[in-house]
Amino acid sequence: MISRLPGLAAGLLLGISAALVVLGLAIVPFLNPVWVGFEQGRSNVTAWTGYTEDTVRTVTGAILYDLVIGPPEFEVKVDGVQVLNDREREHMRDVRSVFGSFFSGAIAGLIILAAAFILERGEQRKTLWRRLSRAGLAIAGVTVVGGLAALLFFDAAFEIFHELFFPAGTFLFDPRTERLVQLFPEQFWVESATCVGVVVIGLALVVGHIANRRANGAPLLSIGR
Repeated sequence: MISRLPGLAAGLLLGISAALVVLGLAIVPFLNPVWVGFEQGRSNVTAWTGYTEDTVRTVTGAILYDLVIGPPEFEVKVDGVQVLNDREREHMRDVRSVFGSFFSGAIAGLIILAAAFILERGEQRKTLWRRLSRAGLAIAGVTVVGGLAALLFFDAAFEIFHELFFPAGTFLFDPRTERLVQLFPEQFWVESATCVGVVVIGLALVVGHIANRRANGAPLLSIGR
């Protein structure tokens, strides 16, 4: 399968598949009300919104539910008033679409990796393990470099990311009047992205280590000497 492709193509396919799977696994733990509520507390969202903690929790839970489970209506109300305006709701629908495409890619990457290792045997499988080991190290290295650059130039990185994945002009909101950026301010995104990056690095290094041991025929764990 992958081993029958030219070397560069095989390495790229394996690396991209591994990167999608690792990033997907790293993101999932942060898509929950516990983490989001913790970061909103650190970001002083109650002061931004004027909502009580209970209201912030209720509103955020509804938005997360629509994002992860759906349908993506994002029509939560407080005292009968829509929390998000039309532009904000449309942007969240775009976010839902991007998430859906990304996780579809991650699932496809997982299928490719699983199929490759199931179908290959002997030296071909060892070659796959070696390529996966290099891919893990590459993912960790790229994440370190890219993460540091994004932290140093967060505003530019944030804008480039949105320009790549969202229609122009649909992702800029006024923090003085619009709830979406009040509920999820810059500090929320900086700290959340940093933690996702750390998890990506950790997972990638684990993948690289396990793949290297398997390529060399060593057990995953060694006890004693």
